[in-house]
Amino acid sequence: MVISLGLLGIAMKSLPVGTAYTIWVGVGAIGTAILVIVLLGEPANAERLLSLALILTGIIGLKLATPA
Repeated sequence: MVISLGLLGIAMKSLPVGTAYTIWVGVGAIGTAILVIVLLGEPANAERLLSLALILTGIIGLKLATPA
């Protein structure tokens, strides 16, 4: 958790706070869902994988839409 917050702080040096936080939350959500699928054997059905792909698409879109 400490490492994650540290990386968020680094990201906020080059990204707006709202964008950095949204990306941080999205990456955490995707990571948690993948770990639960892999380690705990929850089903990886098409709807779940599509939802994760949409979150990832949103994260990429936010990063691309943020001025440098």
